[in-house]
Amino acid sequence: MLLRPDQRTKLDETNDSSFYDQPRFVTHVDEGFIQQLTDLYQERLQPNTRILDLMSSWVSHLPEAIAFAHVEGHGLNGEELARNPRLDHYFVQNLNQEPKLPLEDQSFDAVLNTVSVQYIQYPEAIFSEIHRVLKPGGVTIISFSNRMFYQKAIQAWRDGSEGDRVELVEGYFASVPGFTPPEVIARQSQVLGFMQLLGMGGGDPFYAVIAYREA
Repeated sequence: MLLRPDQRTKLDETNDSSFYDQPRFVTHVDEGFIQQLTDLYQERLQPNTRILDLMSSWVSHLPEAIAFAHVEGHGLNGEELARNPRLDHYFVQNLNQEPKLPLEDQSFDAVLNTVSVQYIQYPEAIFSEIHRVLKPGGVTIISFSNRMFYQKAIQAWRDGSEGDRVELVEGYFASVPGFTPPEVIARQSQVLGFMQLLGMGGGDPFYAVIAYREA
């Protein structure tokens, strides 16, 4: 098994759907992180393709300069998803209770997940589904920082260092046959805020783990 049962546990074991019942119209990472993610999407995503944005919210990080054929959103709060300007369609589903996606095989060119991978309790099932819905040659980009809802992150994530978390996501890809060896991008914030200038802390670190479905 990729994770032991105890490593999948959360401090708050109540239904995730209840936790996300009320919309949170806030951003969960800083502007430096968002810019780096948008730049990465600009490099890796192609125009007129089909995008699946898993565990999304009201904010889109997709570059405005690229027009996509279809952007499908998923999350746990319909109000947030309805406010996302880039989504052509969305659905609400608790992946920790029902990991199977209501989507056709090989129907997307890219699958994205932003600052949410830490909440997945059964990554083997979710990454198997990601592989299923990706077209051959399609890309998956999993991005995260060091922020989280601590009580809803799984134990393996809470207890690990930032390096451990990168290795964890690499292991998620490796657990599913048919992904290319994952590529890791790790950068510090590009934006120097007032607190940084005073030597009192930095911005959000940026991590992305990227893999493609083998042809």
